[in-house]
This record gives sequence, structure tokens and C-alpha cells, in this order.
Amino acid sequence: MRAIFYDTETTGIRPDKDAIIEIAAFDPITKENYVSFVNPGMAIPSEATAIHHITDEMVASAPSFGKVAQELVAFCGEDAVLIAHNNEKFDKVFLQNEFKRHEVILPTTWRYFDTLLWARRYRPDLPRHSLQSLREHFDIPANQAHRALDDVIILHKVFEALVDDLTIQDILELFLAPKSFSTMPFGKYKGTPIEKVPGDYLRWLQGSGALDKDENAELKSALLEKNLIKV
Repeated sequence: MRAIFYDTETTGIRPDKDAIIEIAAFDPITKENYVSFVNPGMAIPSEATAIHHITDEMVASAPSFGKVAQELVAFCGEDAVLIAHNNEKFDKVFLQNEFKRHEVILPTTWRYFDTLLWARRYRPDLPRHSLQSLREHFDIPANQAHRALDDVIILHKVFEALVDDLTIQDILELFLAPKSFSTMPFGKYKGTPIEKVPGDYLRWLQGSGALDKDENAELKSALLEKNLIKV
């Protein structure tokens, strides 16, 4: 099992309509990296260029994602754990869509890890969990944000600070294990056994949408399982 850190830059935020225009990956064992522009077959909107500074001219002679995908698979190997920040809702989704769109077989043995979800779960003390906010918190020097390889370098350093000396195997086992909720993890009843939290408060949380946030999905499941709230 090999940790591979990666990042994508895209034409927008809609995986079903937008496309990858740059992808980078880093192997911390070999210290090698892979980075390539991608010709998306569509114009890059000016609002996207304003963020990552990638223009149509920069990707005009770049390969299509079909060729890049094959190179990425060769770089990562079959036993990779692909690590990205906001992986579950962005990079992973774009990656899977592009493999499908270009009819390239996505390795079924690849596994994925999201440092954003890890930070939200294990560092709730931090007010923000964006990659750049975590970089600042851990005193990691800045580089060129919103370019794939630069973000991958920052991601690797942030990851090391977040997980300390845990192995990738330990991390996956810990993160994928069901999270037990015996007490409320936040709010005015923080620390109170969830069975003793007033029903009105739980219903208020549910009605406010707080339980629909990604970081509270497991809490919502636990409350539903114990019949403390209703669907």
C-alpha cells in the first residue's frame, strides 16, 4: 500500500460538466512526482483562470486526459492510496468522471483518503480546515497556491503534521472504523450522554440543518439508529 498525494486543477467545480486541466502526484517514498497539463477540449472560463492562472494557450498543446490517465496509472501503480484535500467531493469525483469519459480503466485496487475529512474529525479545535488554513496553522511556508504540484507539496507537509507517525495502514483503519457517539461532540450539551440530550434540542439541530453537514453525518446516523430523531 503506497501513499500517493495528488491534486487537480479544473475548468470549474462541476464534475459532470467541467474537466481536469492539470494534475500532479507525488510519491513520498521515491520523492518522484508526476505533473501534466491536460487539454480539456473546452475553453477555460476566465473565473477559473483567475484562481489557478492556467490559460487556454497553456493547455493547447497538452495531451488529452486519456493519455494522462495511462501515465498516472503507471506512476501510481496498482496499490496506491490517493490522498487529496476535499478528495471525496472534488478530486476523486473529477478523476473518476474523467476516466469514465475517456474510457480508461480506473484501477479498482486504488483507495482514497481525504485530509479535509480527517482534519474535521480529529482537529475540531481549529476554526478552519482549508488546505491553506492548515498550512498557516502548522507554520508551513507558502508557495503558489492553486497550482497542482504546489498544492501537492503543501498537502504532503500538512498530512504529516495531521497524522504524526501513524502509518497509512493505521490511518485507513482508524478513519474507516465506525465512529462511536456516546456523548454530544459539540454545542450546549457537549459531553452529555446523547440519550440524555433533550429531544427538543436534537429536533432543533435536525431542523436547522446542522446534522446535514458532512462532518456531522455519523452523528446523525447514530441518533437515527438510537431513535432519538426521525427521518
